[in-house]
Amino acid sequence: MADTISHDVLIIGSGLAGLRAAISAASTDKNVDIAVISKVQVMRSHSVSAEGGTAAVLYEEEGDNQESHIYDTVKGSDFLADQDVAELLVKNMPYEIYQLDHWGMPWSRRKDGRIAQRKFGGYSFPRATFAQDKVGFYEMQTLYDTCQKYDNIHFYNEWFCTSILQDGGRFQGITAIELKTGNFTIFRAPAGIICTGGAGRIFSFSTYAFSSTPDGLDMAFRAGLALKDMEFVQFHPTGVLPSGILITEGARGEGGYLVNNKGERFMQKYAPGKLELAPRDVVSRSMIKEIQEGRGFKHETGVDCLKLDLTHLGAERIKEVLAGIREIGIKFSGVDIIDEPIEVRPVCHYMMGGIHANIDGATELAGLWTAGEAACNSTHGANRLGANSTSECIVWGRITGELAAKHALAHKGQTSIQEQQVLQEEKRIYDGLFRGRGDVNPYEVRKQMTDTMDDKAYVFRNEQGLTEALKKIRELKASMWKHVDDKAKEYNTNFVNVMEIDSMLRTAEVVLVGALNRRESRGAHSRTDYPVRDDTHFLNHTLAYFAGDGGPKMAWHPVTFTRYAPVERKY
Repeated sequence: MADTISHDVLIIGSGLAGLRAAISAASTDKNVDIAVISKVQVMRSHSVSAEGGTAAVLYEEEGDNQESHIYDTVKGSDFLADQDVAELLVKNMPYEIYQLDHWGMPWSRRKDGRIAQRKFGGYSFPRATFAQDKVGFYEMQTLYDTCQKYDNIHFYNEWFCTSILQDGGRFQGITAIELKTGNFTIFRAPAGIICTGGAGRIFSFSTYAFSSTPDGLDMAFRAGLALKDMEFVQFHPTGVLPSGILITEGARGEGGYLVNNKGERFMQKYAPGKLELAPRDVVSRSMIKEIQEGRGFKHETGVDCLKLDLTHLGAERIKEVLAGIREIGIKFSGVDIIDEPIEVRPVCHYMMGGIHANIDGATELAGLWTAGEAACNSTHGANRLGANSTSECIVWGRITGELAAKHALAHKGQTSIQEQQVLQEEKRIYDGLFRGRGDVNPYEVRKQMTDTMDDKAYVFRNEQGLTEALKKIRELKASMWKHVDDKAKEYNTNFVNVMEIDSMLRTAEVVLVGALNRRESRGAHSRTDYPVRDDTHFLNHTLAYFAGDGGPKMAWHPVTFTRYAPVERKY
């Protein structure tokens, strides 16, 4: 059998959720032995790209309150969020902001020295706690530095995790390939946490890092766990053309305007109360409508777009709080936002869906938790408010880290590895992919898949487009692309890419089947053929279970209501 490495807790993924989970587990008991396993170098995790803020209620004396944050989150979710989960997020976040502060997080400050907050879409008060426009980068540095204080946290950089091992309904470990050597290895542990982020690279026009593929989601899916609410994909209003790199919502929070080719601030028509700071699904739909009605601009690549104008903020304010965005504009658009507006278009940015979990982040497999964007404990329902995602990573990083550590102590040394599972996984990846034979270029398959998703599963969707997309994805899945031309053992990125494409195709299929089944418009899922929200038939979460090559088996799961009945959503 393959080489074996043993720990007490395995954390898969080294972004904000993974690092916060590691600190939480390590501080629960110094005898808990923790592994953080990442397919990239730790500080290359995509969390470093988060720009705008981390949501929390800090200043109740100024009129803000936690109940308002809970309601904004539930309303923003188009009433699909589990309300007990939204409450848990809101109540935990002020502590986490100050905890990060104590660990050395360089939050931006007010003139009186207190932590600064900016306006963000869908909130009743300024709640986005920020550090210039590099929030994720500074939070990651702070958490990684804090991890160094603990001798019981061990980092495994550049390992590709391939499958979950289980026995009798209990988590027992994972299989993984060390990229440096190409060695296939078993990691055994009684507890695990999946923190591998979202699946946004199944779209071409995307803010995600190229490494942000749904390996962790697919690993859970193939292990028999449900993926929940995967049809809900967030399109952020302001992606730079043609790269898809994000212009933070903080740019609008600081007072930026969206304008059409007539020079109008068109959001006055669609969300008169919130304008550019309506929730992201509302702003993205409004932008596409403006473009469809002929009020857009043509980017030099031929793509339709609109413009974000920040010139009125002045050079000093931009340099102080949007320096990173200015740099992105100059490098990737050739535009200095101090002097001229920048061309933008809605871009795939976040998946509300993920691995089905309860309020504590526990999955359907005993001993396995999930946190951050990989998880769906239904914090965000059908649409996430900006700045609630970094909050979610930190809150459930802490919760799952502590629970996994306690579980590991209670079951120390009780893992049993089923050799048959390991052999099956070796067969799947080596015989099925690495040594596969085919005449179709896997990179062409990836491009066709992501272009199809861009074209048919974008801001507006309909039955015909989704059906065509599903047919195309299934044709691509069935084509002869499963082969690796590079036969090297060490650092075989070709092999990694083919394994990623395998996961991407299955995940794209789940997104499309979920979108076809949800015959309504709710939050980020907007159907032109079913333009109305239908609470009678669809006020439920979607669950997708792996059922072999025939596509996922679908089920519905109830939404938790504690205090707010659904009402029409207006801004």
